[in-house]
Amino acid sequence: MTHQIVVCGAGIVGLSSALALARRGQRVALLAPRVSVPPADPNHYHARVYAISPASQRFLAELGVWDALPSARLTPVQAMEIHGDADGLVHLNAWQAALPQLAWIVESGEIERVLIQAVRMFGIPWLEDRCTGYQAGTVETESGARLQAELFVGADGAASPLRTAAGLKHEAVSYNDTGLVVNLDAERAHQGTAFQWFRDDGVLALLPLPDTADGPQVSMVWSMRDAQARELLALPAEEQAARLESMLEHAAQGRLGRLKVRSKLHGFPLTLERAQMVAPGIALAGDAAHRLHPLAGQGLNLGLGDVEALARTVAGREPYRQAGDLRVLHRYQRARAEPVLALRLATDGLHKLFGSRATPLVWLRNAGMQWVERAPLVKRRLIAGASTN
Repeated sequence: MTHQIVVCGAGIVGLSSALALARRGQRVALLAPRVSVPPADPNHYHARVYAISPASQRFLAELGVWDALPSARLTPVQAMEIHGDADGLVHLNAWQAALPQLAWIVESGEIERVLIQAVRMFGIPWLEDRCTGYQAGTVETESGARLQAELFVGADGAASPLRTAAGLKHEAVSYNDTGLVVNLDAERAHQGTAFQWFRDDGVLALLPLPDTADGPQVSMVWSMRDAQARELLALPAEEQAARLESMLEHAAQGRLGRLKVRSKLHGFPLTLERAQMVAPGIALAGDAAHRLHPLAGQGLNLGLGDVEALARTVAGREPYRQAGDLRVLHRYQRARAEPVLALRLATDGLHKLFGSRATPLVWLRNAGMQWVERAPLVKRRLIAGASTN
């Protein structure tokens, strides 16, 4: 079977890739097992949430899916409160950069739901199969089918079967940290503020979510040392919740009052990864191409930036070039090189800076935060930089 473009993967990056390319007039098919998202429960929120930047919000609006998200399940972030591991403290507010909000907190399941609906409404063929092999412009699937295309897009996650099958270079370095995510009831209202603590045992973030019948709610993302995380994840549910609540009482400094576990705790390994982004007839996007430390919350925004650049580049190619022409794909790679490298250096640098216990560095990083707190221009630039990813 021959196609112009086949997108491998049906996560957020895969679905948005297929939709973005199709909306720009490309003939696209989606290759992935069919995804099912259960109906939303008014008092149950997905543990995995994303901070959607203004740039990503505009892109999702261009795809026609942002307005389809239920407004009751979107939480605008008006401010950020960032704590160092001593007396460092930085407040960032949307008004400092003349923005209506810094970001939106959105559940992964809700984004997937509207993207699936849009893909169906747009009539994009969905091949319910998965990539198991690749050779000379042909993908072999689990069912034994052989698919040919001008371009295969690997938007199939960090373990990317297409990347592996095609033999594209891939480097991964473990942070020896585990990302822990869970939803929490909060005693005090978050008031649209996201909180972050850089600690000697990792980075803790509390992200605002809509209130439930039980009151205020936040999403916890804690990048914790592997040994400590394994110990916590191994505990029985009730003992685990009690231990986590006790840890949060100290770590969150009582900022939101008592925090109580309201969902299952999930953990995933944290790695710094990069891959060969293009090859003849192949382009990677999202986690298949790069993974960063989640301390800046920019992973999905970076992936959506990949999607936007890829769709624009492929659709804007010369009429005599195929979608998978390496000259075209190199333009995509160049367009993404600077933003990917900048965010990689920033997140990895921050992780290393706050991971050191050397006394001079402890003083330096907290003094730096105090300086930023007193520098409105620097704050505006920080906010502007984050909003464009």
